This record gives sequence, structure tokens and C-alpha cells, in this order.
Amino acid sequence: MTEQLTVRNTTSVPILDALSDRWSPRGFDANHAIADEDLTAIFEAGRWTPSASNTQPTTLVAGVRGTATFDKIYGTLMDFNLAWADRASLLIAVTVEHERDGKPLRWAEYDAGQVAAHLSIEAQSRGLHTHQLGGIHVDALAEALDLPAGRTPITVIAVGQHDDSDAVSEEIRARDASPRSRRELTDFAQIER
Repeated sequence: MTEQLTVRNTTSVPILDALSDRWSPRGFDANHAIADEDLTAIFEAGRWTPSASNTQPTTLVAGVRGTATFDKIYGTLMDFNLAWADRASLLIAVTVEHERDGKPLRWAEYDAGQVAAHLSIEAQSRGLHTHQLGGIHVDALAEALDLPAGRTPITVIAVGQHDDSDAVSEEIRARDASPRSRRELTDFAQIER
């Protein structure tokens, strides 16, 4: 494994290291186990995320590699995700409740996105990496996790320690090493000063 770059992403001004260093590799160390304190901290970061009217519509269902829950989540991934996600230390299914007491929770997916972002940054600050996956069989995941009616999986987040050794396939190492880019700040944010 190689050391992470001091600043992975070029920003126009300095920002928090956990943000400027954040990225989503697919090459994970299949021997890494997340420490209990790191595991708890990741979920605490998600738990204390802002929530519209404090409705807290997000529920996380997680399994550490080697558990039945990990295998259930992994078994519902699509296509290329199956080629690498089994090496992650942890898989987290992010689920949301879209309606409560007959009233729509309009911001449910927005809240879920904040949960994912906050726990990702906490993981990054602890030397871990996250990769959020959209390629999931939603209905199969809901069934595998026996989710109650009205609760829908939105994404799966793989968490672990990056590995760029020969233990990881060449294709995945090449993808992880490819340059990153973002739209220019002037295209991303329209600011009147």
C-alpha cells in the first residue's frame, strides 16, 4: 500500500483535509478490519447529521465483512460492483422512509445524502475510505434485509482501507489511479458578491 497524497484534490483555497483528500477508491484491503471506535464514530457522524424538522428518515443497515448482513448486501450489488466490493471492510445500506403518518417526507432523500456525506467525511478523517454505490438491486436489497413496508434502500456505502497492491486487480488499480476532475468553481456555484 502507498501512503495517501497530502492533498489529493486541488482546491482554489484550503479546505478541511478530510474534504480535500476525500475520494472513492474501489481497491480495498481485504484483510483490514475496522476498529470498534472507528465503526461507532462513523455511525455517530451519520446520526448527528442535520435532518428536516428532525424527522430523521434515514436508517442504516450495516454488516462487517464475514457477517451474514455483509453477504446479504453484497449479494444485491450490480455488475462491476461485484468485482471489488467484497474486499471492503464494511457495507452499509442507506435506507429512507418516504412517508410517515400518511404525510410525505419531502426531504427524506436529501437527509439520507447528508447522512452519507457526514459519515464519509468522518471515515476519511480516520484514515478510511468510502465508496457509494448506485448499482444495487433495490427490491432485492429491501427483501434481503427484510425492510418494513415504506422503507427503501437508496445506496450502499463500502468502507475500508485503500489497497493499491497487486492483490487488487489491475483494472481496479488503474481506475483508482486515474486523474480526478470536477467542474470549475465558476460553473458549479453562481455567486453574487
